[in-house]
Amino acid sequence: MKYRAITRILGILVGIFSIFMLPPALISLIYKDGGGLAFLLAFITTVFGGLLLWYPNRNDRSDLKAREGFLIVVLFWSVLGLVGALPFSFLDTPSISMADAIFESFSGLTTTGATVLTGLDNYPKAVLFYRQQLQWFGGMGIIVLAVAILPMLGIGGLQLYRAEIPGPVKDSKMTPRIADTAKHLWFIYLALTIVCAVAYWIAGMSAFDAICHSFSTIAIGGFSTHDASIGYFNSPWINWICIIFLLISGVNFALHYGVLKSRSILNYLKDPEFKVFLGIQLAITLVSFWVLLDNQVYQSPETALNQAAFQAVSISTTAGFATDTFSQWPLFLPILLIFSSFIGGCAGSTGGGLKVVRVILLYLQGVRELNRLVHPKAVYSIKLGRKALPDKVIDAVWGFFSAYALVFVVIMISLIATGLDDLTAFSATVACLNNLGPGLGAVSAHFGDIPDAAKNILVVAMIFGRLEIFTLLVLFTPTFWRS
Repeated sequence: MKYRAITRILGILVGIFSIFMLPPALISLIYKDGGGLAFLLAFITTVFGGLLLWYPNRNDRSDLKAREGFLIVVLFWSVLGLVGALPFSFLDTPSISMADAIFESFSGLTTTGATVLTGLDNYPKAVLFYRQQLQWFGGMGIIVLAVAILPMLGIGGLQLYRAEIPGPVKDSKMTPRIADTAKHLWFIYLALTIVCAVAYWIAGMSAFDAICHSFSTIAIGGFSTHDASIGYFNSPWINWICIIFLLISGVNFALHYGVLKSRSILNYLKDPEFKVFLGIQLAITLVSFWVLLDNQVYQSPETALNQAAFQAVSISTTAGFATDTFSQWPLFLPILLIFSSFIGGCAGSTGGGLKVVRVILLYLQGVRELNRLVHPKAVYSIKLGRKALPDKVIDAVWGFFSAYALVFVVIMISLIATGLDDLTAFSATVACLNNLGPGLGAVSAHFGDIPDAAKNILVVAMIFGRLEIFTLLVLFTPTFWRS
């Protein structure tokens, strides 16, 4: 293991992250409502920490192997979450405990969107902007940004990219050079953010709210600048804009690139994951609309459809925005929506969950096993679209699912051990492991009232969810550490 090279790159990445402390400080100067000093102190501390890691190892430029890439990614997200908590902990007003600061930081960076903060409408604009900014940079992945702009990472960039990008097939690249791939991803990400912000502004948001909510929408994060989330604006048009951009962000960004490159929107319709993704969103929306209409929860069918579509897309894509308290919706809807977050977005999107393509492959494998019971000697292949997949891909999906189930059970039992009731422990695990945000029970509104021990466990769940289980779990295997 090349520890000096790892430490050098970690120092560079921490140094990059320090720059993100400056925009909130500028926001504080513009609005003059406090908080700027906390971000300046955090900037100085982060720069100094990055230099301490980089300077002694600045001349070590060893090539990275796959396992070094995994270790850097895990270390970086862990260190980044702790460093990201500094501005929260440095604040005088409001005062935020270290446990809450760490939870909020990790929740932002992993795009989970679970919050321990209340009274957001009275917080300094710098703090509100910083929370949204955390989600935006965490959405596409700061390491992918680093690979795009820092050729000094050299050949190791491929290992970082593979460890960072979500999805079951990580070796496929949009362009021959990995840095070009990362740049294209970020250009698309930035363009969608700008268009989303403009749409929000035209629909009635202030410029500040439009920019902030575009950050968390494209990142499928769920943080808001108001306690009432998107419901604060009470606008069906804003709801529909949010729905559209959540759906766009829930699609594989490589597919977006393919459509732009070919200049043919038909490429979307040729992608089996895309079609299943839209089908799932439509089905959940229609079921929610029917139940809300049948139980007369809203006065008009138009309002019921708007609310049903918003909550269905928001929860199933793992954004977690709210316009209403969905936990109080009738019958099975709260549980249906929570379970829909297990599927999440497409592979290569900013959404969380298992990913649509994995669910498709699990279903196809189940069908194949049923067919084998009827015809034991027959040979069946699993196809995604017209492409037959090798068995190693199916094995990897089953391995991921089993690891996911194991981590889920361990985290849930650990939460119950801290004193949480069963429903709260279950939904909190779903919310954080799927990077969803809102839950049920004691965490339906916020996570501020649960014990600090439970918050720390959920921070680990967020990292597992953001790094898709294996990237973190592989560090606990003896084989990983053997030279």
